[in-house]
Amino acid sequence: MAPPTSSEITELRELSEGIARDAGSFAHAARRSLGAGTRAVHDTKSSDVDPVTEFDRATEAMIVERLRERRPDDAIVGEEGASHSGTSGFEWHIDPIDGTVNFVYDLPGWCTSIGVLHDGVPVAAAVFAPVVGELFSAGLGQGTTVNGESVFASAATDMATSLAATGFSYHLGEHRIVQAERIARLLPQLRDIRRLGSAALDLSYVAAGRVDSYFEEFLHSWDVAAGVLLVTEAGGELADFWGRGREFYERSGAIVAGSPAAVELLISHTSLTPHPERKL
Repeated sequence: MAPPTSSEITELRELSEGIARDAGSFAHAARRSLGAGTRAVHDTKSSDVDPVTEFDRATEAMIVERLRERRPDDAIVGEEGASHSGTSGFEWHIDPIDGTVNFVYDLPGWCTSIGVLHDGVPVAAAVFAPVVGELFSAGLGQGTTVNGESVFASAATDMATSLAATGFSYHLGEHRIVQAERIARLLPQLRDIRRLGSAALDLSYVAAGRVDSYFEEFLHSWDVAAGVLLVTEAGGELADFWGRGREFYERSGAIVAGSPAAVELLISHTSLTPHPERKL
């Protein structure tokens, strides 16, 4: 299918922005209704430490309803089980509450993430962090903004003074042991590392130059579909842990993002040894 025109990308971007803002605000109101510091009741998914709440499901249902009304021919892939095939070539990857652990514990680091792909290529993205009122947005060829203001990825070249972000697997045991050993080797050679609890926000912060780099594995399409476009449109670079491009980080679920120099340094550094299961 022919790639979308600039006006179509703008339309998709504005739609993703509006839905992300409305859905995130809905989830935020639900979180506030529980009371400050009250933990949200939750079930678990992939492991005992991977929570899902009724608000994740309700927010995803709201997003899907809006998309089916406005874009009935588009495909939808959602973290909480939404799956709709399409015929248009467009596919929406949605994470209603990315950072559910933070949401459960009433911490601010969660967001609603919506990424639009056309024939597998990211074309529009919106990440809304309702607790702090920030909307990160991008369109293919249009740059990245935060609340309408253009932002750009870091140009850091010195690993020793750079700030990195990362995340950890919800699978206990060997996965976390590998990740902990990696951090122990890498931390002495960086300014510091942040573990914020939301892949979509980590990538948003790379795009905004708030962290110099980000690396994580065991990710899914809904975790990164919006964030990867935010990063590239802000001038950042992306690869998997082996230095390969989009096709491979999507398949392996292992991603490195940041300034070109930071990405190269992290990939080339022996500390960034991926988990052996992940090389595809």
